[in-house]
Amino acid sequence: LACHDLRPIQTAAYDRDGWAMEIEAMIQKGADVSDADKPVLIKYLAVNHGPLPPGPGRAILLNTCTVCHDLGRVRLNTVSHDEWEEMLNAMLNEGAMLSDKDFPVLLDYLSTYFGTP
Repeated sequence: LACHDLRPIQTAAYDRDGWAMEIEAMIQKGADVSDADKPVLIKYLAVNHGPLPPGPGRAILLNTCTVCHDLGRVRLNTVSHDEWEEMLNAMLNEGAMLSDKDFPVLLDYLSTYFGTP
């Protein structure tokens, strides 16, 4: 975080290889990361800011929800479709910038990949 805030990390959602490449690119730009720290950092980033399932709601999640929340918060919630809907409505009441068009797409994505069976 010496060079930028968390936002680029929160919206990347890379896998281990992607984070490894990103860390190398940051080192080339001057980031001070030792060889010994690379595996730990890659693992941390992949677990906490790793890939998300593909689908139309993925981009909405990364560009809307991560304005206020990290992906860990989303991943911890395995709730029903109705509970995701209630949560999204609560976020709208808190000022989330989620359009009427994107609401059902995000709801479907969340309930499909982070919902109860």
